[in-house]
Amino acid sequence: MDEKKTVLIVDDHPFFREGLKSLLARHSGFELIGEAGNGDEGLRKAKELRPDLVVMDISLPDGSGIEVTRNIRSLLPETRVVILSMHSKIHYITEAFRAGAAGYVVKESATEMLSECLEAASKGQCFMDSSIHHNVVENLRKCREQEAKITDTGYNILTRREQQVMRLLAEGLSTKKIAEKLFISPKTVKNHRSNIMSKLDLHTAIELVRYAARFGLIDINLWQK
Repeated sequence: MDEKKTVLIVDDHPFFREGLKSLLARHSGFELIGEAGNGDEGLRKAKELRPDLVVMDISLPDGSGIEVTRNIRSLLPETRVVILSMHSKIHYITEAFRAGAAGYVVKESATEMLSECLEAASKGQCFMDSSIHHNVVENLRKCREQEAKITDTGYNILTRREQQVMRLLAEGLSTKKIAEKLFISPKTVKNHRSNIMSKLDLHTAIELVRYAARFGLIDINLWQK
């Protein structure tokens, strides 16, 4: 008989955690070894218990579950993290996988798909909720098409994160909004902005917008009254 995979749950809603525990109890392949109600506790218990799998919520009282996922994957590369969230927007999903998540399931699909997601993750596979497959594939296709048009050497020396920040700055998002969207601090956004302006030899926000529009990074009509 195969050894059970150990599981840690990180979610701030006690009643939802109880539902997850009942779901895991019905599956002979998993053993719950701990639970946490916030990110700091989740990271501490992950380091202490070293679970095979972590079920992680994105929205936690003390920050983003995506950042906790990134930290767990850095400290415990053998531990697989699956995201269970109410959010189904593309940027949440993209950032979750970039942080090292092995799976993504929206909470309304948990009863039907969580066990399948955990099984896939435990085998070293990636899993995505079938209800969001099409949107993600379409988003990635558009990104590839857009990036294929960019040949400027200056843009290509930016890091991937700097490229993300630049696009959002050019679209007119505030530092706070960009920080929330990318799950980073406002100070980090400001540092990226400074690096971008320096690398591209830009000096004003208008120059940044013109640069982005020239290479098709944004729709210039967004800025027309």
